[in-house]
Amino acid sequence: MKKTQFLLVVMALCFGMQGFGQRDNTHTFHGAEATLKSYKALYILDQSDEKKMKMVLRNINNALEDPRLKGKLEVELVAFADGVELFKKSNSYDTLLTNLQKKGVILAQCENTIKERKISKEELWPFISYVPSGNGEIIIRQYQGWATVHP
Repeated sequence: MKKTQFLLVVMALCFGMQGFGQRDNTHTFHGAEATLKSYKALYILDQSDEKKMKMVLRNINNALEDPRLKGKLEVELVAFADGVELFKKSNSYDTLLTNLQKKGVILAQCENTIKERKISKEELWPFISYVPSGNGEIIIRQYQGWATVHP
């Protein structure tokens, strides 16, 4: 009797383990569902590399156009340290930035950076907003429940 029970347990384990770790390919994964009424994302830019700056702007646009988030997403872009280059009039990002702003994106520059680097606000686009410190903005937004994105 014990031998029969042992064999039944072994057989159950063997047949039960056959599918262990295998994925059910009958359902296709489509990503997370956006079940909340609203979402908030803080994008962080602290580099002046042209590829990085364009990537951040493209990432923001992609998030805003994601059909799951469309109309539900509030976005802020905070620039500090070398990221200040994005907001300088001497660079040609004004069209991309104003397009984002028209979509409701907050464009924020760290005032500590411009003070430390002796950059006047006249050197930056007039549609830029300011925060006392980029790090302070990140900390506050994090505790307010914002997702932080640092591409």
